[in-house]
Amino acid sequence: MTVEMQNRHMLSILVEDRFGELARIVGLFAGRGFNIDSLAVNRTSEPGMSRVLLVTRGDDQVIEQIIKQVNKLLRVRKVNHLVGSQHFERELCVVNVRAAGSKGEEELERVLRLTGARVLAHYPNGFTVELTSTPDQIDAFLERLRPFGIRDMVRSAPIALPKPAAEAESNESAA
Repeated sequence: MTVEMQNRHMLSILVEDRFGELARIVGLFAGRGFNIDSLAVNRTSEPGMSRVLLVTRGDDQVIEQIIKQVNKLLRVRKVNHLVGSQHFERELCVVNVRAAGSKGEEELERVLRLTGARVLAHYPNGFTVELTSTPDQIDAFLERLRPFGIRDMVRSAPIALPKPAAEAESNESAA
């Protein structure tokens, strides 16, 4: 694991779904000089609540300080530090890629089969493809596509969900 990945931390913040709450969280980070690498927000299955998933970087002391500060916000209900294999994490990536000629198309189709990506649209000189996977697998997928020529690409912020306690414990036992 690279130093960069060791310093990467994902926080799941359960917050009341009210006007200005996201601004308060982001403002807390900005006011203390902490960077947010990515951010995803949406409603939860619990009415009136939203989940903020953010990725930041820092050592353990910095992350502990961030968690304490976020917990002090009035409408924050819970902060989870998602660590290691204790959660499921996914990103979505949509890419416009060139694939000239039948040989290019055949090779691209091979890459898509290997990675589990799917074709959203086919054009005379290329494809629009999507892949939902882990951040590392998305990185590897994009590297495989580079030789074809990436015309455009968009990538979502990571989303994550903690594993149920029994499953997380059984995975640790197996490791």
